[in-house]
Amino acid sequence: MTIRNTSVVLLLGACNLAWADHVPVELDALTVEGTLDKPSGVELDQPIKTGSRLGLTARETPASVSVADRRVIEERGAKDTQDVINTMTGVNASANPGYGGYVSYRGFTAGQVTQLYNGIGMSYSSATRPVDAWIYDRVELIGGPSTFLYGAGAVGGSINYITKLASREEQAVEGRVRYGSYDSSEMAIGVNHALSSGPDPKHFARLDVSRTAGNGYMDRNERESTSTAFSILSDLTPNLSHTLALEYQEDQEDSPYWGSPILNPVGGTMKIDEDRRFENYNVADGRYEQRVRWVRSIIDYQISDSTSLQNTLYHYDAQRDYRNLENYVYNADNSRLERGSAYLQRHDQQVDGNRFELRHDAQLFGLFSQWSAGLDYSVNQQKLYPNGQFSSSPYDTIDPDHFDPGSFYDIPGVNGGLQKQRKHEVTTLAGFLENRLELTERLSLLTGLRYDHLHMEVTNYGTVSATSPAFFERTWEPVTGRVGLVYALTPAANVYVQYSTAADPPAGSLASATYSQVGLYDLTTGEQWEVGSKFDFLDGHGSATVALYQIVRRDFTVKDSNDPNLTVQAGQQTSRGIELAGKLQVTAKLLAEANYAYVDAQYDEFNEAVNGVSVSREGNSPTNVPENVANAWLTYDIAPAWQAGVDARYVDAVFANNANTLEAPSYTLYGAFARYRVDEHTAVTARVRNLTDEVYAKQAYGTLYYMGAPRTFEVAVDTRF
Repeated sequence: MTIRNTSVVLLLGACNLAWADHVPVELDALTVEGTLDKPSGVELDQPIKTGSRLGLTARETPASVSVADRRVIEERGAKDTQDVINTMTGVNASANPGYGGYVSYRGFTAGQVTQLYNGIGMSYSSATRPVDAWIYDRVELIGGPSTFLYGAGAVGGSINYITKLASREEQAVEGRVRYGSYDSSEMAIGVNHALSSGPDPKHFARLDVSRTAGNGYMDRNERESTSTAFSILSDLTPNLSHTLALEYQEDQEDSPYWGSPILNPVGGTMKIDEDRRFENYNVADGRYEQRVRWVRSIIDYQISDSTSLQNTLYHYDAQRDYRNLENYVYNADNSRLERGSAYLQRHDQQVDGNRFELRHDAQLFGLFSQWSAGLDYSVNQQKLYPNGQFSSSPYDTIDPDHFDPGSFYDIPGVNGGLQKQRKHEVTTLAGFLENRLELTERLSLLTGLRYDHLHMEVTNYGTVSATSPAFFERTWEPVTGRVGLVYALTPAANVYVQYSTAADPPAGSLASATYSQVGLYDLTTGEQWEVGSKFDFLDGHGSATVALYQIVRRDFTVKDSNDPNLTVQAGQQTSRGIELAGKLQVTAKLLAEANYAYVDAQYDEFNEAVNGVSVSREGNSPTNVPENVANAWLTYDIAPAWQAGVDARYVDAVFANNANTLEAPSYTLYGAFARYRVDEHTAVTARVRNLTDEVYAKQAYGTLYYMGAPRTFEVAVDTRF
């Protein structure tokens, strides 16, 4: 918004001052010209880290990119990383205990969508459970294959969670206290400050701590979580700096909710007994626990005005424990409930690695060129302690209205304690190269290439068989890349086209895959064509992006069409879709934001065994992939101190099985908030989620319906000084 030719006339009226002689005085008109901050659009000109290693903005990147920075995280009231990514274009995420940070995006799910922490991947979906949003500075998403950036995986896209780090610019203390329905609470504090006084401090520190707790909207499902991030930034010389970053996360969930059984007859639309909506059929002492430790040592060296390097040495250590009764099925008349699938498990994972990156700007054939090159080495080791499913038959049969949840250790066969079953070690050595070449003032060419040497070793401590040998190893050497063109129609609008490729495991993830999943197979391949546009409109009051894409994933494992006891590498899936995102400052007080995604995802070739017979699922949709996902927000500044807003989220129906005979219905969630700014430092926000108390499934698998939260209320106080 621009202010021009604003005249200010000052009149000094009659007064008792003698020097004024009680005569009004008219001054000359004063003209003030300036520009107020205009809406930031969809952050097209903000540098991003996930779509490229060249420090490009979203506008310069030939790919669909979504960014949720700190402002967006706070405006949306996101409590954890799952809340954050569900605001992004086309993402549908859930986090039931057995599937960790489950994500559906562009027709692909779970490990086919890479989730990174500060650009580092865990290669294991259970390592991506939601984390309290307080410690994160921003979350970025790039659509489609991005193996050329981050290694094996990422056929559907990559999500990058970027932690807050010590900063030179900001000297601040901030805090939050939140309380809401089901005793949901949060206490958080963040401090960023120079460690030395004077006009030119050399050391800066940041500490962020968040403590959340709640009784859970399901019966007997309590949760506590602590997230801590600490970093020290040291300017060793004017051109050399070092950042030491430490993180610790701890989750504890009592009697985790695994899902609600659907009513018989089973088939068509999944239905639950809404009178038993909040029943939790896990045992009373069921447990999920997670402890995560991160250490990063980051060196930044500005060699010259055109050349810089960064080296990141990192260590990750996590332990996850499960102790649960996980499956529940109604009898024929829905009067009794059978409980089964008792699991006692531990996942002990460590990742150690080093990533070296060099960036250089230069002239190439007389054209401006940006280069990024580097090496990435890591060792990902995981020990699995699954005692497994102790009995294929139900543990007990209960009255679902009146039952004693019982103890896990009353279940026969579970008292033997943890027993190490497998050790996985995946060693990765990769080299990558990326370039941006300005062919003309308006046209730029982006290319990227990555070579990975993946070596996997698996030691089996359990029963040895033909499909579970005592030891096996595999080596893969995928080469993946991207080539894209960006053409600036005007300074405010461009179009782009890109082609990119991916490689990922044929089944499972390398940190836990068995011999039958990867021992005899090559990596699957994926490729994408995408065209799109990014532009501002209405004199900068609005910004929008549009992308159309097709992704084909080939050679994942399926059952042999002639022998269902055999598995062959012959599967293929195609996803086609469109994504739209936009933001418009409708008036000086009203802001509208929205995104929408449509995807048509189908199996071109896919067989699975049903009662010993190989059945084709050609033409069917993958499970938990909604065709349509949309989000919308309206925010209105009622007065300088008051702000209010509403939001809506629509998720289309999803199939719960490969046969596409079970479907969880679509749903729409509404929310609203009101915010009062007490002063320039403090704001109070009241928020309601799921305004209409919609009953809906966040995820559906087998005959379980994983229910989302009912209507909830909360009040939060945020302060900053």
